Amino acid sequence: MTIGEHLTEFGGFQVKQWEPGQPLGDTGTTIHRVAVDYDDKTGWTDKFRAFLALPGVEASQGFVVGLWTDESMDGVPDEVIEALVAAHTQLSNIRVLFIGDITYEENEVSWITQGDLSPILAAYPQLTHLGVRGGNGLSLGQIKLPELRELIVQAGGLSAEVVREVVTADLPRLEHLELYLGTEDYGATSAADDLTPLLDGSRFPALKYLGVKNSEHQDEIAQMFAHAPILDQLAVLDLSLGTLTDEGAAALLDSERVKTLKKLVLTHHFCTEEMMEKLGALPIEVDTSDHQDDEDDWRFVALGE
Repeated sequence: MTIGEHLTEFGGFQVKQWEPGQPLGDTGTTIHRVAVDYDDKTGWTDKFRAFLALPGVEASQGFVVGLWTDESMDGVPDEVIEALVAAHTQLSNIRVLFIGDITYEENEVSWITQGDLSPILAAYPQLTHLGVRGGNGLSLGQIKLPELRELIVQAGGLSAEVVREVVTADLPRLEHLELYLGTEDYGATSAADDLTPLLDGSRFPALKYLGVKNSEHQDEIAQMFAHAPILDQLAVLDLSLGTLTDEGAAALLDSERVKTLKKLVLTHHFCTEEMMEKLGALPIEVDTSDHQDDEDDWRFVALGE
């Protein structure tokens, strides 16, 4: 799996690339992406400054940060973070934010260098949708976002610290959570036990969609969540994109709680045909597409490099 296209929608809005000289789009339906190209003579912060000068920009309800530097592996977004924080009064209507809408042609996900994003979260406490792509150097701090409904963190490898920051966050209205945990080869340091605060469901009482995915520990994660009380509140459990085998799938198959879900997502897996048939007989929707070779000893996550 590679990320080859920029976002076209996020948080209920259309995403539109913005360049200096262009007018502001309809802020009721559109949010804008500011990014640089490799041959750009204008830097990201200069483009952002021009964006802030647009008439009516104060009505913007969302914003997308695209590629901010052509220094692929060393491009720490300190200036981006400072610029967004400084603009928080002018952009006080922002509810939707995605940081790192970067395709593999611009920079592989495992090469994206993030930073400490906690100042941004503190400056925009009204966020309802937040997305972050890239795990290198990433920190979210002590997260407290009382209105957040959706949180997506995509990486080839997430640190244990970031995983713990998310699963212990103060997000009372969170409905949708996706964590791309990744592989040790690309910086993942978390263990399945780091997800323990999620199991009883009390941390995020409004959660309906849980994706703990893209992990080299997918079997252990499946075993942990198969009988967890959080399943009683979920509509969708997404354990896709990782190295799931019959060992983890068997725990899901034997769970009465799994049968209360509306959907179980297991795409990109290493289960046998026999196990796929058994999973397909569950009284819920089960997605077992993108079957990998279950006889291959080399098992890999879908989104690594």
